[in-house]
Amino acid sequence: MSALDSSREIRSAGQAGGSRRRRGGGIPRARLVWTAGLIVYALAVAQRTSLSSAGLDATHRFGISPGALSLFVLLQVGVYSAGQIPAGLLVDRFGPRWVLVGGGLVLGGAQILLAFAGSVGTAVAARIGVGLGDTVVFASMLALIPNWFPARRVPLMTQTTTIIGQVGQILSAVPLLLLLRTVGWSPSFAIAGAASLLSGVIAGLVVRNRGLVAKSVDPEPERPVLSQVRAVWRRPGSRLAFFGHLGTQFSMMTFSVLWGMPYLVSAQGMTPVAAGWMMTALVLASACVGPVLGMLTARYPRRRSWLLLGIIGATISAWTAVLAVPGPAPRWLLGILIVVLSLGGPGSVVGFDIARTTNPHGSLAVAQGMVNLAGYSASLVLLTAIGWVLTRMGGYTADGFRVAWLLQYPIWTAAIVGILLSRRKARLLR
Repeated sequence: MSALDSSREIRSAGQAGGSRRRRGGGIPRARLVWTAGLIVYALAVAQRTSLSSAGLDATHRFGISPGALSLFVLLQVGVYSAGQIPAGLLVDRFGPRWVLVGGGLVLGGAQILLAFAGSVGTAVAARIGVGLGDTVVFASMLALIPNWFPARRVPLMTQTTTIIGQVGQILSAVPLLLLLRTVGWSPSFAIAGAASLLSGVIAGLVVRNRGLVAKSVDPEPERPVLSQVRAVWRRPGSRLAFFGHLGTQFSMMTFSVLWGMPYLVSAQGMTPVAAGWMMTALVLASACVGPVLGMLTARYPRRRSWLLLGIIGATISAWTAVLAVPGPAPRWLLGILIVVLSLGGPGSVVGFDIARTTNPHGSLAVAQGMVNLAGYSASLVLLTAIGWVLTRMGGYTADGFRVAWLLQYPIWTAAIVGILLSRRKARLLR
């Protein structure tokens, strides 16, 4: 292509972008679309983490052991993990709008089913539905942002999305706990489900697939699903993003989704309300850290792997200090653990940014789904293993939790090795 042709193409793309801005209503329209999707995502997080606050209630309601309780979340997270790549394919094929709407409706229906579940089997089916809805909602949000915001703003907007989305975790902590204590199980989960149903309807009315930013002028050609997945994995940047997400996300996720509240109450001697506020502090700390990591990611793209390694190292250090204390840890040390765990969510988003900048637009949702698969697969393994250990060590005991949390260390080791190896290969290709 000649320089003149290139210049014409650039001007044409600029004109197309300008007309798209006029048609879409500019940045206010982008923010409106983003906000509508964000509401669906925040409520998806609330439904995902609802058993963290209601775990002990679920144990009594269904008469199950800690190991059986972990099965609820095991299946939910398993479905979420297994659905990452299919969700990415759906979004790449049909766009995020209706996939997002469908996710909100599935989440709402699943939580209403859980509200009136009278057996363990029905409750398990409901949590599987939560996993299905959750996976497509997040994939859709990751696809919306690059379509509606300029590339320079994508890292910060992605961090902002995940941070504000964690408001859902706050809703599943103290407010849901208070609802459970006030009106009981069925009304509480019915209210949660109705909120997701409403958010899905709102998203269908407001969200559109294309916005301010045009897709790449040189999209990746269509290819069979397995070939596309293999092509994404062969890129060292994809593997770097995968192992970065693996090492940063799973500890925070396991703590916030299920085992944090029982650990703080049963092993650390906190009241349920105090533990709920501790879980809320985790979310608030993430909200403070996320924008900083977003700006650092955008400003220093060649240092993203160091951000990942630093967060993993801090998490290992905090857990080691807490687990080394013979009895209940001092409150200030638990506070440090909460703050360090809060780095895990924003840190894992750095992996999505690495995937975004090392994969073509045509396979972006698949690449980001593959990255998300990493941390959730590790969370799945740890969630299951902790339930197994607690069941065999007599339930929610301090010794049982101490042994269970030690299972994190092999996962961190695998993540660090993967980051170092894939980072070296990625740098050789520059």
